Amino acid sequence: MSAHLESTAEPAPPVVAADAATAGTHTPRSRLVYRHTWPIRIMHWVNVIALSIMFFSGLQIFNAHPSLSWGNRSDSGKEILSMGARTEPNGQLIGVTRLGQHEFITTGLFGVSNGPDGTPQVRGFPSWLTVPGSRWLAMGRQWHFFFAWIFVLNGLCYLGYSIAKKHLQRDLIPTRADWRGIGRSIVDHLKFKHPHGEEALRYNILQRLAYLTVIFVFGIGVVLMGLAMSPRMDAVLSPLVEAVGGRQSARTIHFIIAWGFVAFVLIHVFEVLISGAFNQLRGMLTGWYKVDLTPPADTIAADAEKDHD
Repeated sequence: MSAHLESTAEPAPPVVAADAATAGTHTPRSRLVYRHTWPIRIMHWVNVIALSIMFFSGLQIFNAHPSLSWGNRSDSGKEILSMGARTEPNGQLIGVTRLGQHEFITTGLFGVSNGPDGTPQVRGFPSWLTVPGSRWLAMGRQWHFFFAWIFVLNGLCYLGYSIAKKHLQRDLIPTRADWRGIGRSIVDHLKFKHPHGEEALRYNILQRLAYLTVIFVFGIGVVLMGLAMSPRMDAVLSPLVEAVGGRQSARTIHFIIAWGFVAFVLIHVFEVLISGAFNQLRGMLTGWYKVDLTPPADTIAADAEKDHD
């Protein structure tokens, strides 16, 4: 998943510069291609900012009621997940996280963590993970909703641009050849083997499925579940609220999708780092991406073996 979600991967990109393989020859080692247009780059970084602030402000909102339930009500003792505290006989606060019927001591991270003054305080997530403050629910909600609308508008712009430029149809919807190559793609990812040369400009099947999931499942789902939690939307979205089982169910799904975004980002950043962080960042900052035209070592070795035979 080393390529970026917002890449347009324009066909037949222009050659800008090439390195000579050896002195006195004109065999190129690499070339620069204009891969990411400026609207795509802007929307990418707007998404990074909006999603980050939505996540951290969402954790602050969660801390006002650090538990997840299913249905319309949040009944004590029936939570799917809860973060709380208990006081030991010696007066020490212990953070306790319950997942279903299982209980874990999570002091210092969940349930109980040090406040700004260094003293242990009861809270779901620690203060360093919440914005804009450790205990400021009203402002946290304002930040969350403001950047949620930025996320929605940015997403609509991205979809409109991608459809107009045929990026969605050309680069994200899997072809029959992609489906036939899914086994090889899985093996290559498990071996941390990444596309080389011109192949690096094209998404493989796992990338396409991951990006479509993020756009149409995570993106749309997190917005709908966020709206379903709002009492003001009951008249408009009551069928949706009933379909998922109630407002507490919507809150739980919203929470799960948020962490799904986190999982995707972590995998995405990991792939960027191991596939050439500088080249990937340059592509998303300036638009220019370097394509290595030198055959990989295993290909050279295989060709040499064939010539020897």
